[in-house]
Amino acid sequence: MDLLRWLFDAQLHLGDQVVLWREVIGNLFGLLSALGGMRRKVWAWPVGIVGNALLFTVFLGAVFDTPNPVNLLGQAGRQVMFIIVSVYGWVRWTRRDTQTGHRAGGGAIAPRWASWPVRIALIAGMIGGTAVLTPLFRALGSYEPVWSDAWIFVGSLLATYGMAKGWVEFWLIWVAVDVVGVPLLFSAHYYASAAMYVFYGVFTLTGFFVWWRERSRITREAALLASA
Repeated sequence: MDLLRWLFDAQLHLGDQVVLWREVIGNLFGLLSALGGMRRKVWAWPVGIVGNALLFTVFLGAVFDTPNPVNLLGQAGRQVMFIIVSVYGWVRWTRRDTQTGHRAGGGAIAPRWASWPVRIALIAGMIGGTAVLTPLFRALGSYEPVWSDAWIFVGSLLATYGMAKGWVEFWLIWVAVDVVGVPLLFSAHYYASAAMYVFYGVFTLTGFFVWWRERSRITREAALLASA
């Protein structure tokens, strides 16, 4: 209980700004999960869930009476969504690990490109989902500009689902989320998360090329086996 009380109350003072240690630790768990995802390791999912639980309490600042009384409903809601989709990804990758882990080059899943219909559906989902959720989040009192919060929520949902399916393109969805997320979080004074989003932007581009290279390797091996 003492550890939980410390975790809930601990603050980091940077000049006249106050940052919750929960925000820092939650984002570090998220970064570790992203690293595991890039390496296609099953442990990325449970590690990410821990970070999601911590950040859920951070982004409902007014509800949990934190020093930053700002509610980012899209940010908070996406933590719940992350947990739900992460359970799906955890189960899917665990099954693939026992069935195809060796063929996946040591990872739990073999990266693959999404089909063009899937790509079109992802783009339509990003735009349409943002348009639908923006008035809902605004009615619930989310922070302006509300469309940014909705964009981040929808993009996070699609990117996490894409990671569970093993689509290489999911990394690019994260890039689109980061581009919008950085200015929104800075404006809402969530500095630790904003700084982490800047780093995520570089990290997700790296992850995209890592998965692309692995997909190319698998394709070459399959071609060699077919010609043998």
